[in-house]
Amino acid sequence: MLKDPIPLAALHRALVIKLRHHGDVLLTTPVFSALKAIVPQIEIDALVYAETAEMLSLHPAISELHKIERHTKHKGFMAQCSAELALLRRLRERRYDLVLHLCEHPRGAWMTRLTGARWAVAPQVPGRSFFWRESFTHLYAEPRGRPRHTVERNLDALRRVGIVTAWEERENKLFRPPPLALVPGAEAQERVDTLLAGRGLEAKRFILMHPASRWTFKCWTSAGWVDLIQRCVDAGWQVVLVSGPAVEETAMVAAITTLSALTPLSVPGADSGPVHNLAGQLSLKELAALTARARLLVGVDSAPMHIAAAVGTPVVALFGPSSEREWGPWQVPHRIVSNEAFPCRPCGIDGCGGGKNAECVSSIEAGKVFAAAQDLLAE
Repeated sequence: MLKDPIPLAALHRALVIKLRHHGDVLLTTPVFSALKAIVPQIEIDALVYAETAEMLSLHPAISELHKIERHTKHKGFMAQCSAELALLRRLRERRYDLVLHLCEHPRGAWMTRLTGARWAVAPQVPGRSFFWRESFTHLYAEPRGRPRHTVERNLDALRRVGIVTAWEERENKLFRPPPLALVPGAEAQERVDTLLAGRGLEAKRFILMHPASRWTFKCWTSAGWVDLIQRCVDAGWQVVLVSGPAVEETAMVAAITTLSALTPLSVPGADSGPVHNLAGQLSLKELAALTARARLLVGVDSAPMHIAAAVGTPVVALFGPSSEREWGPWQVPHRIVSNEAFPCRPCGIDGCGGGKNAECVSSIEAGKVFAAAQDLLAE
């Protein structure tokens, strides 16, 4: 493993690997922006799972977006092998000087080797084999003690090889981490504008709420959301509810609108009142476009919270087992709501005792969330 920094003038093409979930991928976008700004001659590619690619597509600093299809068993063994070989062939054709593997996925080690890159960076992972350690020229250390935001940890890959230091010495000023970046695109923006017009909604005149998550231990109660919706409507706000396409998520939003005494919008063009249910009806790009038009997002610790940060929409985020120091909204006005009566949080466990229900989240009072929203709305 090398200790020396790498020469910026020798960098012409880089590959950034992030084989994780949607929010994790979005939190890598400052790496692309910073690397391009510091090394303007470089072409930067990304390698992600296909379902997360919309988080990076249209990013101005990304030249080529490579995708790994995870759900291809139905295509047969030969089709899978063919897809893998085609991907590896394309990666080798790109002739990377530098690979930044920004996660602990073991697949990144052998893929990095196969690219033939001169320099390769990855996190130190305690207990990993000799193969992992020798697959990279540089390993960057994970922080001990006080947690570090995930964006900063991603940027540590650039710090490890001296890219940030070289820029600071050249420009004679401190490095300022860039914001998140997510480009919805014209098609998504047009569809969202049509949706809003059809429902009589104006940009910045509604509050967006994202109650659901695939990780149920992050979720608040339906009763809490109903109480919050009522308070927002009483204050004169329109409310739009969204979720991912998973049945569990859309069912949760449906339960919230059913419990509410207000009339939900479930039929396009219906005269629905102040609450609009768009759960499961939007692509990621469309969700980004909608979020950019919202006055405020209220949600749990999940990808839409990071989408809001990427498009500059203020956020009220409910946190429980996970740490807001590591995963909180990045560089956007926000308020974190948690129940500090639980000294065990953030515990990093999937619910109390691993039971998928976190009392530190379910016990949050609606009045506290509404107060945080009012605070942001007043700014």
